[in-house]
Amino acid sequence: MPESTGTKPSVLFVCVHNAGRSQMAAAWLTHLAGDRVEVRSAGSDPGTRVNPAAVAAMAEAGIDISAEAPKILTVDAVKESDVCVTMGCGDTCPVFPGKRYLDWKLDDPAGQGVEAVRRIRDEIKALVEDLIAEIAPVPARPRGARATACDGAAS
Repeated sequence: MPESTGTKPSVLFVCVHNAGRSQMAAAWLTHLAGDRVEVRSAGSDPGTRVNPAAVAAMAEAGIDISAEAPKILTVDAVKESDVCVTMGCGDTCPVFPGKRYLDWKLDDPAGQGVEAVRRIRDEIKALVEDLIAEIAPVPARPRGARATACDGAAS
């Protein structure tokens, strides 16, 4: 399906600084969908580091994003993605035919404490779960097949 690999869907998450919302969304998608989806994130005006409150909020959910770094939005990143999800910077994302564009209306975690970022984190998780159900649902097991600990997405 994606131009880059032809085997699995790819998603690009974009916010202004690539320091909060898009980092959390990329981490949730990677965590929940595993290798069923290619995941990228970028910012139209990248910050210097990932928001510490976002790092702390994701750590509470068992996901470590402390080693991530903000990245600049490139035309190639958009071209290589099937779905581009913007969060507060929709007008800066280049538009190409055949791509799906979503704009998630989320509060900006910049300057907010962990308490406020938890709510944003949980909103992002719900949106990512809906996106996974659309683009990369867990394949049904054949009738009579037994479930294993490795089946499905990570929890």
